[in-house]
Amino acid sequence: MSVYTAAPRLLALAAAISASSAWAAEPFSNDANRVAELEQRLLILERKLEIQTEESDKKAKDTPVVSAGDRGFGIKSAKGDYEIKFSAVAQADYRAFLSDDPVAAGATGKLQDGFVLRRIRPTISGNLGKLVAFRFTPEFAGSGFGDASGNSIVDAYVDLKFSPKASVRIGKQKGPVGIERLQSGSALPLIERGLTTELVPNRDIGVAVFGELANKTVNYSVGVFNGTADGRDVSVADDSGKELEGRIFLTPFKNDYSPLAGLGFGVSGTYGTKHSSQGNTANANNTLARYRSFGQQLIFGYETGVVAEGKHTRLAPQISFYKDSLGVVGDYVVSQQEVVRSTNQAKLKNDAYSITASYVLTGEDASFNGVTPGNNFTLNGEGWGALEAVARIGQLRIDDDAFVGSNALRFANPQTSASKAKNYVVGVNWYLNKNVKLSTNYSDTRFDGGANGGGAVVADRDAEKALFTRVQLSY
Repeated sequence: MSVYTAAPRLLALAAAISASSAWAAEPFSNDANRVAELEQRLLILERKLEIQTEESDKKAKDTPVVSAGDRGFGIKSAKGDYEIKFSAVAQADYRAFLSDDPVAAGATGKLQDGFVLRRIRPTISGNLGKLVAFRFTPEFAGSGFGDASGNSIVDAYVDLKFSPKASVRIGKQKGPVGIERLQSGSALPLIERGLTTELVPNRDIGVAVFGELANKTVNYSVGVFNGTADGRDVSVADDSGKELEGRIFLTPFKNDYSPLAGLGFGVSGTYGTKHSSQGNTANANNTLARYRSFGQQLIFGYETGVVAEGKHTRLAPQISFYKDSLGVVGDYVVSQQEVVRSTNQAKLKNDAYSITASYVLTGEDASFNGVTPGNNFTLNGEGWGALEAVARIGQLRIDDDAFVGSNALRFANPQTSASKAKNYVVGVNWYLNKNVKLSTNYSDTRFDGGANGGGAVVADRDAEKALFTRVQLSY
């Protein structure tokens, strides 16, 4: 019997002896009766203690557990089957465009500098038993590009967790295509995503099956969705056609003590059709891409009267590598869509590539989910957080056939839409702690076409040179 199991019995015995101390002066002949009575009292006290312990244990099993930390706030049942968690990300940017020349076609002056609330996203997530999980995330920063209107629902889905190898997600969710799109907005190494993200679905509504196989070295997702234009969200179906989207990503050395343990590679793609000309012209614009620069300026859009009509496919090979303080993510995306304008019909193929490299100068590990400082920043100088240097190169190229034909038949105007954009970005991130991140990026984007050179002459749009800063709070 241990000290802890014997303690209640010893306490009970002491209490019983104390209660009978007044009998100490009685004759020795009554000792047998006293011992029997003490033993009976001891048994009663022990049973009361057992009842109290049982009640205490039962109450502990039924008492919810409240948690608060750098990953959010939550409450869950004692067994952990039921849980609700509150988290959020908020990003405030200052954007300065350094050139005095007009960037946008037809502009009479430089792009305006200013403050922008890029993301304000509280999230409610949790579990309803062992089978059901959910996530709900609204967006309160409008479009995030300086437009105060258009607050929306970003994520709204339910997971049926049949197995780690195969679960089902139903609702509005990220399309499983672009590797950088799948990265959380709070974990991005640079303030804006690369040009490849302009060619993949943003968020879509549908049903997907996802899971991990082969000791978590194979990650897959495949689903049926309403289908959306490159880089766009969708809230309702634009037509009755649906889109098949899928991704497989391999990390074959993940469980090995190998220099390649942080290597991952895979491919994703989509296949669908759009028939916007068949009585659905009200939503035709929702089926067409409009591409943006790093500075979130429109650099390509289709002419009025162009509609998506036919197949739309995407293919996106991708790779990532993380080792110690080094991180590299790269992808290539080709998006091919059949479009129609009047009697002109074509299959246009646009493509883009992006390579992002990061290095944590203070020695912490780089990862796809961001950097966790080894020593949080403190005012007395005991800790300085983590410092990360980042660089990216990327390019977007538009199919030449988009600009061919008369003004009435061409799909895009070469004097307002660029045929190519090449982007270079460098940046520094300072992680004060797990929840606070300060970022500074300098971006230089050069264009082919996209400006009026006088008359029918096409000129190159002025370079977009931008200095962005961000304060991010996440938990």
